[in-house]
Amino acid sequence: QVQLVESGGGLVQPGGSLRLSCAASTSIFSLLDMGWYRQAPGKQRELVSGITSDGNTNYVDSVAGRFTIFRNNDKNTVSLAMNSLKPEDTAVYYCNAQLGPRPYWGKGTLVTVSS
Repeated sequence: QVQLVESGGGLVQPGGSLRLSCAASTSIFSLLDMGWYRQAPGKQRELVSGITSDGNTNYVDSVAGRFTIFRNNDKNTVSLAMNSLKPEDTAVYYCNAQLGPRPYWGKGTLVTVSS
């Protein structure tokens, strides 16, 4: 069982920055592939960025160069540093852990980019 708790969302102006964090309660965090997804109103949930257990990362094109994902296996956390935020980044952001075929999800944290 993996429990995930996100934090760090909030209201930010366009061009601003936020850092999201996800704390995982599991003894096998270092073995998990982790990711951040987001869901905007009226849209499907999409993968924003992922990081594998061995540190390989990927990003959706719309955030590449602006967002950075990183993990700390000692603290069981995965974070998403978001820079140059745009109104279209507004969404609920979800932390995801993949253990084999089974996904685990946090409850999400809202990011609102607005002036």
